[in-house]
Order: sequence, then structure tokens, then C-alpha cells
Amino acid sequence: MKVKICGLKTKEAVDTAVNNGADFIGFVFAKSKRRIAPELVREITTDVPLDVKKVGVFVSPTLDEVEMTVKAAGLDMIQIHGEQLIETPSVPCISAVSVNKGNHRFLETAKAAEYVLFDAPPKQYAGGNGETFDWETLDLKPLEDRKVFIAGGLTVENVQKAKKVFDPYAVDVSSGVETNGEKDLEKIKQFLQRAKEEI
Repeated sequence: MKVKICGLKTKEAVDTAVNNGADFIGFVFAKSKRRIAPELVREITTDVPLDVKKVGVFVSPTLDEVEMTVKAAGLDMIQIHGEQLIETPSVPCISAVSVNKGNHRFLETAKAAEYVLFDAPPKQYAGGNGETFDWETLDLKPLEDRKVFIAGGLTVENVQKAKKVFDPYAVDVSSGVETNGEKDLEKIKQFLQRAKEEI
């Protein structure tokens, strides 16, 4: 199973994620306490191996905004919360979908995307709020041909349970590897080690 460490802002955090087995590293360009400039992303990822994918996180962006950031930051993929793009971007796209109990329309959005990320409903920000959604609400059977990311409140304590419940393509963590709102290098190591362990 693959792992994405999201909301990175420093070279130390990038290096820790990459050196401990992260498959995706995420950078937030939307309004957030984790927001980072595209030029800084390029600067702190110059030696990231090609097999580790750099993902830019956006909320309801325009195609122009996405493409300018992809170029400036050197992104391999994008992740979009909120309104999805109508046009096809130049890099693969992960569609982020909020799982709302009793509202199963989120499955329709998911079926249209090759990569789908399921997250808890937004609060102050679209993602990275550190809360799980109701896992019983989500049935992945209709999405067997999609690459599914599970996000929302994952920690070293519950990531193995998430793997058992969903058997996802990937898990995604941000606040679960932070201490006092900042990335904790030891927590990044521990999460990657736990997530990669066989069930």
C-alpha cells in the first residue's frame, strides 16, 4: 500500500518522508496554515527521486492557476478539493471527496475520477482537520477500478485499521504527523513504518 505525507513545508520534513518510504508528498497551495509558495516547493524538492510523486493541493482552482503552479513548483500530480476542474489538467488529478453520512452523492464524483481521495467534511479548511469520517458510511465496492486514497484523522494508532476496513490504494496523513501544528519528523517516520507493515 502507498502512503502520502501531506502539508509539507520544510526540506527536513520532505527528506524525512522520502527517506522513510513515502510514495507521495503533498504541498498545500490553498488557504491553510500549511500553505507554501510554489517556488519554495521546487527549492526543497530538487533531490526527490522520480518515483516519489509531488502532489499540489488546491481548493476550487481555475485551470490557469493549476497549470502555473504545476510549472513553478515542478509537480507530478494535483489534488483538488471543492469544485473540480471541467478541463483536463496536464498532470494526473486526485479528486478529493467529502464523505457525508446520509449523502451518497459523493460516490458519483468519485466514479468520474481515476484517483479519488475520501476525507472528512471540511471545517475551517477543506482538508487536514485531523478528524475521521464515519468509515461505515463508505462502501468501496462500486469503485473497485479506481485508485482510492483514504484521508481524515489518520494516525499511527489507526492506520492499520483503515487498511483492514478499506484495503485502499493509498493512505494520506497531515495533522496526524504533527505536534503543535508543525510537522514532527519522528511522527512521520513512525507513521510510514506502521502504514507499510503487513496487516
